[in-house]
Amino acid sequence: MNHVLEIDSTQLQFGGRKILSSIYLRCETGKIIGLLGKNGQGKSCLMKAIYGSLPCEKSVRFDHISIVESFKHPDLIVYLPQCNFIPKSLSLRRIFQDFTLEYSEFQNRFSEFAKREKDTVGSLSGGERRLLELYIIAKSKSQFALLDEPFTHLNPLQIEKAKQLLKEEKEHKGLLITDHMYRHIIDICDSLYVLTNGQTYLTKSVADIDTLGYARL
Repeated sequence: MNHVLEIDSTQLQFGGRKILSSIYLRCETGKIIGLLGKNGQGKSCLMKAIYGSLPCEKSVRFDHISIVESFKHPDLIVYLPQCNFIPKSLSLRRIFQDFTLEYSEFQNRFSEFAKREKDTVGSLSGGERRLLELYIIAKSKSQFALLDEPFTHLNPLQIEKAKQLLKEEKEHKGLLITDHMYRHIIDICDSLYVLTNGQTYLTKSVADIDTLGYARL
């Protein structure tokens, strides 16, 4: 069964500056939705609004049912924030036990983690830590996942492996992803929105990214 996540009627401002106003975004299970926008346009704010961790006027609906605090429903949605969220003191073994995931599958996909299940998160490099958190979120049993800058600190090989992971996991959930490495977003997304001046625009072609002033292609 396909599931649908929609957000609209969003109003958010800081210090008199309107950050989000004319927003409409739709995400479906089985698809990767890209969200692009220059720094300061409100991409992270929009994701936090959807997740429910940033209070603001909005309408967030799962299969046409309005839910205000989505974060209370991990079966519906999970969120990968820009900042690290797994404590440094935990071992990889403990993390995979807590999230009921198989460490063997993880290390088979990412060989740099082979036989390191006793290591703590604090011993990982920035890229390894990001890869771990991305994997945990991507493999969650939720209907939707929000991914904010998932490719941060990853090397080119890790990015390609991460993209393959996301392509596989979209068979089980809907993914909304934003990253400044926009060419990787374009490469894997099924639909693409550009956020500018508080509004979202569903692009019809890659050329629209240029027209909307996001990037010269």
